[in-house]
Amino acid sequence: MIELASAQEKVLRAVQQAAPVTVALNHAYGLVLAENIVSQEEVPHFANSAVDGFAVRAQDVANVPATLRVVDEIAAGGVPHVAVGPGETSRIMTGAPMPSGADAVVMVEDSTEGKTPEEVVLSASVQVGQAVRPRGDDVHIGDVVFRIGDVLHSAAVGVLASINAPHVSVVPRLRVAVLSTGDELVDDGSPLALGQIRESNRTMLMGLVTQAGCVAVDYGIVRDNEQALEETLRRAADECDAIVTSGGVSMGAYDVVKALLGRIAHMTWMQIAIKPAKPFAFGMLDAPRGSEVQRQVPIFGLPGNPVSSLVSFELLARPALRKMMGHAALHRPSLLAMADADFLRKTDGKIHFQRVIAQSNSDGRIHVAPVSQQGSHQLAASALANAVAVLPDGDGVVQGGEVRILLLSDLVEEA
Repeated sequence: MIELASAQEKVLRAVQQAAPVTVALNHAYGLVLAENIVSQEEVPHFANSAVDGFAVRAQDVANVPATLRVVDEIAAGGVPHVAVGPGETSRIMTGAPMPSGADAVVMVEDSTEGKTPEEVVLSASVQVGQAVRPRGDDVHIGDVVFRIGDVLHSAAVGVLASINAPHVSVVPRLRVAVLSTGDELVDDGSPLALGQIRESNRTMLMGLVTQAGCVAVDYGIVRDNEQALEETLRRAADECDAIVTSGGVSMGAYDVVKALLGRIAHMTWMQIAIKPAKPFAFGMLDAPRGSEVQRQVPIFGLPGNPVSSLVSFELLARPALRKMMGHAALHRPSLLAMADADFLRKTDGKIHFQRVIAQSNSDGRIHVAPVSQQGSHQLAASALANAVAVLPDGDGVVQGGEVRILLLSDLVEEA
């Protein structure tokens, strides 16, 4: 058997980051920058009010209450029409441009009506610059706002819009072919015959691929027929950047996937020292000769048992896909948690991964408890798990002990 770290290293070493592309900003969410972004504009572009209130000369409200004459009203999106002189003020809304002559803003909460409609009484003194957002307060021309390798999450995309960067150079989102293999699989809703099972791995993997930030492309179920499988795989290699298959990578005599891939691709067959997900296949398939660019497409051959398929994807396929998309953080977050139950195991030379529910508790600790069933075929029992506990070879962890987990989704909050 091969150690997990060695298997992960072998896979990651074999895959390469995709070539950069330029995309419209509205297609860049979640992608990794392939260039530094230097602002060509200032944000904000003009000095504006941070509050609804009255634009004033600070010296005119040094002694309060102060009665000032209202000479203008400036809405957000509007422009000042009159400069503010001694004893004067302009009513101003949040985000509206500051009028000439004014150097601060008094909040509307600190105002009352004057004796005439043209007057206002202000009851708060302010310092010069108070409640004013200066030009360039957030971003200056020439600022490097983001750098190569930064991930464009929602706030970052918003910043790029604010500096008028409608297109960006990024590492592209991968198109990943997903397929299941086996004569026993059924996905058309028809009654099950003896020996048949409902297809679930492909459906699950489509979600996991999408969650990893890729575009999942469904290639359906491929029967145990070498010609049909070869045609599907070659089409997938032509149309996609990576291929994820489920089933047919163990030591069985009828594993058509293994026989075919051994003939048409450059494959490595691994027995990894983990439980579940011991069998794993990885290799490269040449894209068809008709492709515009000659390239090799990585294939991740996952085991057929549903939980094994999930664990294998998380530990081996997902990090490689993320590397290809330029991410620096390849693996799921690793945290220490308190065991709320015994996580016992027997020494067998493997790392065990147990599905758990991880909860953030009021004591400031993360607590974990195992899901009800841990069999590699028992997907339903694992469906609500949001983490896996990592149990090195040995006797495991007793209740109250510390256990390392890989967080697969958000923590559950304590009720």
